[in-house]
Amino acid sequence: MNEDLAALAAFDGTVRLFPLSNLVFFPHTVQGLHIFEPRYRDMAADALNDDQLIALVLLPDVPEQAYLDVPTIETTACLGRITQAEIFPDGRYNMRIKGIARIRIVEEYSTDRTYRTARAELLPDVIPDDVKLLTALRKELAEAVLPRFEPTAPAFRHLVELFSGETPLGALCDMLAYALPLDAELKQMLLAESMVHLRAQLLTASLQPDDDDVGFAGNANRNFPPEFSEN
Repeated sequence: MNEDLAALAAFDGTVRLFPLSNLVFFPHTVQGLHIFEPRYRDMAADALNDDQLIALVLLPDVPEQAYLDVPTIETTACLGRITQAEIFPDGRYNMRIKGIARIRIVEEYSTDRTYRTARAELLPDVIPDDVKLLTALRKELAEAVLPRFEPTAPAFRHLVELFSGETPLGALCDMLAYALPLDAELKQMLLAESMVHLRAQLLTASLQPDDDDVGFAGNANRNFPPEFSEN
C-alpha cells in the first residue's frame, strides 16, 4: 500500500480546512504552499504532528464575504497529503501538498483550534462500465485540448503522452482542470463532479473553440501551475 492509500485508509473523517480564494485544488496534482498566517502555522504544525492531511477549499467570490466573520466555503474540497515541509526560523512554512481525494464537507466543528475544522466524507470517482464511452470521451477531450498548445512546446508532448498512456480518464480530467487557466467557478464545478463521464463532458464542452474560449482566464500556453500559493 502506498502512502496515499495508507492515508486514505486511516482517514477518520475529520479535516483541517485551508480556505483559499485563488485556488481550486484537485486529486492527482501537487501544489506548493507558503504559509505565514499564525492560524495556518498552527494548522501546519498539527497536521505534521498527526496525519499530514489538510483540505484545500475554495472561498467563493461573493460580495458579502467581506462582512462575514466566518467566510462561506464550497462544500466540495480536495484532501491533500503533505509530502514535503520546510519550516523557517520565524515560524513560516513552505510545503508541497499532493491531492489524494475529493471530499464533501458535511459540517464544521466548533473547537479551540485557531483554524477551521470539519467532518467530511470521501467522494470516490464514479466510473461507467462502458469502455467505448470512456475511449470516445478521451478522444474528444484530446481533440479539444491539444490544438491550444504549440506542437513544438514541451507541454504539448507531455499531453500527448498523457492522452496515449494509461492515466485513467478521471485523473486526466483532474490534472487538466487544475493546470489549464480556467475560471475558478468552472474549476469548482469540475471538482464537484464525481461522475467521470460527466466531468469529461463538462471539461470538453468548456474548451470548444466556438464558445469564444468561455471559461478560460488566460493563455493556455502560459507556465502552470504557480510555484506557490500564499495564505
